[in-house]
Amino acid sequence: MKQIRILLFLSILVLSCKQQAPKLPAIAPDIITEKTPNDTDDPAIWIHPDDPSKSIVFGTDKETNGGIYAFGLDGKIIPEKSIKNMERPNNVDLEYGFQLNDSVALDILAFTEREKQQFRLFSVPDMQPLDGGGFPVFEDETNLEQRLPMGISLYKSPKDSSIYAIVGRKTGPSGSYLYQYKLEMDSTGVKANLVRKFGSFSGKEEIEAIVVDDEQGFVYYSDEGVCIKKYYAEPSMGNEEIACFGGEHFLRDIEGIAIAAYPKGEGFIIVSDQQRGQFNIFSRKDNRFIKAVNLSTTETDGCDVVTVPLNNTFPNGLFAAMNDQKDFYFYDLGKLGLKVD
Repeated sequence: MKQIRILLFLSILVLSCKQQAPKLPAIAPDIITEKTPNDTDDPAIWIHPDDPSKSIVFGTDKETNGGIYAFGLDGKIIPEKSIKNMERPNNVDLEYGFQLNDSVALDILAFTEREKQQFRLFSVPDMQPLDGGGFPVFEDETNLEQRLPMGISLYKSPKDSSIYAIVGRKTGPSGSYLYQYKLEMDSTGVKANLVRKFGSFSGKEEIEAIVVDDEQGFVYYSDEGVCIKKYYAEPSMGNEEIACFGGEHFLRDIEGIAIAAYPKGEGFIIVSDQQRGQFNIFSRKDNRFIKAVNLSTTETDGCDVVTVPLNNTFPNGLFAAMNDQKDFYFYDLGKLGLKVD
């Protein structure tokens, strides 16, 4: 009984120390986007191949009458590039160069549509559906709650350029919380074929945020109340957990994850410390904690980053983060003070 009291005291002491950590100086965004109708959640940045100043940030508006809203780098909504009347779109991701046939390759956008238990696939930037109305997910689950998708990330294999969608859900069993689908073309169109189930889960909160490092072949996801988990993204590399790191640096929920990738494996993993209102930054090379920054967003879920110059506002790249006032904040990446060796 005495040992239990001591452990309880230590737990309260640790939590108290976390809560009392001094607030970091706030860094103001360069751009605050126009507001969406309901509830912003997750952004994905598409880099225009010919003119980076025409790049687009896509963001989910999470509700029954939700959508994927397209924003210019000025934060204004681009109506003709937005996808509306989706049933609770949750997370969104992008990938480049999906091979439709021998002569045609498309950039693609994927997002989960929770209330329809599926994910959607569109071409970018012409925003044409490629999925025949949607790809069902977690079809072998008999429990409806375990079929509700949340997170999604796309992975392009450096081995053969195959593209996969890794999908998470509202709740699910440890060991198979995530399903991985290979996107393939046949005579009838694009198909999403299940190739593996993986991913441990603590059972404490949920798993939503997923990101893939294409170059290094790793997938990271937030087991929200515990740590950032790391696995191989390539199905043939197996389902063993590589690492579980960073949990001690978060107040409570570990949320959105973005990878700032630089040459030679350099870069950073940027993760939302939701309740504290800041972002924790880890090394892409060895996952060690580097520092935290306060970017003045509140209750941030999703985030995304690109490291190439886009325009005069974002000469060092762009970091985009969800804010709980139905908008997204855009920052020149240089404001985060990240330096590679």
